[in-house]
Amino acid sequence: MKNIISSIFIALLIVSCDSSKEKKKDLSEETEKKDLHVPAFSGAQAYKFIEKQVEYGPRVPNTPAHAETEEYIINQLEGFGAKVQTQKFEADTYDGEVWNLTNIIASIQPEKSKRILLAAHWDTRKIADKDSDRKNEPIDGANDGGSGVGVILEVISAIQKADNKPNVGIDVIFFDGEDNGEPYGLSRNDPSKTWWCLGSQYWSKNKHVPGYSAYYGILLDMVGGNNAQFHKEGYSMKYAPSIVEKVWITADQIGYGNYFINNQVAPITDDHYFVNEIGKIPMIDIIAHEPTSRDFFPDFHHTHKDNMDIISQETLKAVGQTLLQVIYEE
Repeated sequence: MKNIISSIFIALLIVSCDSSKEKKKDLSEETEKKDLHVPAFSGAQAYKFIEKQVEYGPRVPNTPAHAETEEYIINQLEGFGAKVQTQKFEADTYDGEVWNLTNIIASIQPEKSKRILLAAHWDTRKIADKDSDRKNEPIDGANDGGSGVGVILEVISAIQKADNKPNVGIDVIFFDGEDNGEPYGLSRNDPSKTWWCLGSQYWSKNKHVPGYSAYYGILLDMVGGNNAQFHKEGYSMKYAPSIVEKVWITADQIGYGNYFINNQVAPITDDHYFVNEIGKIPMIDIIAHEPTSRDFFPDFHHTHKDNMDIISQETLKAVGQTLLQVIYEE
């Protein structure tokens, strides 16, 4: 009986010690997170980055506004101390044009072997095919294109200004030629080709550094709209479910769960699809979704409503602060 009692006592002591270790581990992890000193993301500054792009006019390839915006983005990145290069290429369009396109690529902390890739497209659509008015005129693209660029510029700015740096290197690609698919409701004139996402298709086949890879990537598309919702997009869940969960859990933990909705939705062929499928880098897509829409997207999509009136500093803050938290926790 004494031996039995002694055995029970020892077992309870071991369980108690293990439990104590787990509590100490949890407390240690919480303390480490609190000590990260993640820099603050400025929604106001991200808004200004978007506003400046829109001021140049629609960033349709082969136009002066496109060229001016390219120069602006490069100057901003270089001003933050990033190493910048461009990838120039030509691409055919669905309607018989040849576009001169530029992927803008930047790196910070190039000495770090573990790297995270942030991406967005910087061009805008040349037609408002979902609008009831001025359908053949280009759109401002404040959200569809401009917002992703604005958020990433502010993320890089915040990191470079901070006294403490993340433990990972950051690479940025602003893809060109993303937004020129066939008009809404029309069939493809060549079903064997994807006429949009031209920049990501090209880069995935012709990486700026041979053999380049990253731990994972995050694509931003339409991330600045008022009361935006970001659901777990299908291809993101197929190729990089653990990264989706990391981002969505982080957003919820820091108070932005009302933007990042815990719900899986249909897949969208966006730039991340080609980075995953051809580039072999696990990349997720943070993209605005409207559950009541017949085609996934909010009602401003490919219309003239996509202007600065729909851009929210609060939404930009939610996305940008979540990105910074994720980066600093690596």
